[in-house]
Amino acid sequence: MKTFVDTSALYALLDADDHNHDAAAAWFIEFAVAATDLVTHSYVLVESTALVHHRLGAAGVRDLLDGLVPALTIEYVDEMLHSRATAAYMAGLARKVSFVDRVSFQFIRDGAIDQAFAFDNDFGREGLVLVP
Repeated sequence: MKTFVDTSALYALLDADDHNHDAAAAWFIEFAVAATDLVTHSYVLVESTALVHHRLGAAGVRDLLDGLVPALTIEYVDEMLHSRATAAYMAGLARKVSFVDRVSFQFIRDGAIDQAFAFDNDFGREGLVLVP
């Protein structure tokens, strides 16, 4: 089973003070590593690195890049995915969903991914199955 991993989940795993940390860590330890192919895309990696560096500093970035990223399959956003996500983003500007989330929604659809490890409400509003 493929599970998409969002920035919100990566951040929750890294920040012990995040209100989703305990749920994220419990799911990750129990289910993710053992039974799931964890996938994300390069824009999530860029977004996550910037967020973690800003909020948690260099140690957080090392934990992200050396600790969590090796457990993920990172797929790079190509021109076609970027173009489809751009069209969806422009069509839905009134909803104020981030561009990276639009890329993620398209990535999930294109990859026939089963669920999303995310704490971002936009994923649920998009009709995606969320874990934990």
